[in-house]
Amino acid sequence: MADTQDRLRAVAAVPLAEDLCRLIEELEPRVEMVRDHSLMRPMRGPADWSGDPDHVRTPEQQAAFDAMVDSADALFGIPDVDPAALARTVAANPRLRWVMTTAAGGGSQVKAAGLDRADLDRIVFTTSAGVHGGPLAEFAVFGILAGAKGLPRLLDDQRARTWPERWEMRQIDEMTVLVVGLGGIGAECARRFHALGARVWGTTRSGEPVEGVDRLVPLDELVDAVREVDAVVVTLPGTDQTHHLVGAEVFDAIKPGAVLASVGRGTVIDESALLAALDDGRVSFAALDVFEVEPLPQDSALWTHPRVLVSPHTAALSSKEEERIARRFAENAARLLDGLPLRSVVDTVEFY
Repeated sequence: MADTQDRLRAVAAVPLAEDLCRLIEELEPRVEMVRDHSLMRPMRGPADWSGDPDHVRTPEQQAAFDAMVDSADALFGIPDVDPAALARTVAANPRLRWVMTTAAGGGSQVKAAGLDRADLDRIVFTTSAGVHGGPLAEFAVFGILAGAKGLPRLLDDQRARTWPERWEMRQIDEMTVLVVGLGGIGAECARRFHALGARVWGTTRSGEPVEGVDRLVPLDELVDAVREVDAVVVTLPGTDQTHHLVGAEVFDAIKPGAVLASVGRGTVIDESALLAALDDGRVSFAALDVFEVEPLPQDSALWTHPRVLVSPHTAALSSKEEERIARRFAENAARLLDGLPLRSVVDTVEFY
């Protein structure tokens, strides 16, 4: 960004606590955080940015909310986390220059708004990518450990009050872990697995080195790489290019007994191919926080599979998430005002 400006009128388009609005203004005094808490849908829990869907604004409140959003130079969040509302305000507000999505995978929400190329070029869209890296990396470690230590077997024996002959568990420091996607989440995963003594491989498009990664694997060599690793951690965003990237070809090639953890977007994994690999033992255990369809349909075989751990897309949730995202917004606001490149900019061709 080449130009600079003195002030930024930023509107909280999703629920944002008063203390965090003030925090943004303290961290970057050139930002005016415009907010009206009475117009926001109540949060039902931490980082519930879309708020209670049963809360309905009066026509007068909706008009006031739209007018507030349409006055912005920048938006904290997509209004009501609704792509249609984003499209409406983009059309109504020619002064809008930056939108930060509260989701790490906010590119899909921007895509769903169906904006034309002129608007996509006019407005910078950023995400909270990286903010959730630590909690998701911890879940990935938990998932791979659960598979390595035979959690399903332990639980089955405990429920049956069975004391079997001793059996050998796998050790993380004797395993090779492949992180599929070395973005903010993947880099945090790599750092933690490296600290536990694992040999860490990671797929890359850029070829840039990442701390804790022993071998960089070009993404087009994914099938060959999975033949040699003991565990796979999928962290990729959901795009047209990543849809079912981890599918039948990968599972056909995977080293028998591999453990899988998924913390990116559920559409990256072909769940039918995963189930087939679980059934014949090519994948010995899968810890999944994300799914192709969410909530996971009641008839999904993943619910009852004996070697699957289902987590309801909750691994990233943290009481500190809102503050981390507020701090990210303040940091990027300063960069925008100073004419510097913003962090975590959405690619508006591939939308990740």
